[in-house]
Amino acid sequence: MDIGALSMVMSQSKVQEPAGLAVMKMAMNTGKETSAQLTEMLKNADVDPNLGTHLDTRA
Repeated sequence: MDIGALSMVMSQSKVQEPAGLAVMKMAMNTGKETSAQLTEMLKNADVDPNLGTHLDTRA
C-alpha cells in the first residue's frame, strides 16, 4: 500500500469513529426520551383493577 492510500485510510478512520459515536449518543438519547415518555404515559393511565380477574371459559 502506498503512502497516499494509507493516509486516506487513516483519515477516513479518524472521521468514522467520532461520527459513529455521535450516532450512538443520538440513539441513546432517543431511547431515554422514549422510555421517559412511556413511563409518564403508564403513570397517567387509568387502570381498572377488576379487568382480567374473571375468565369466561364457556363456549
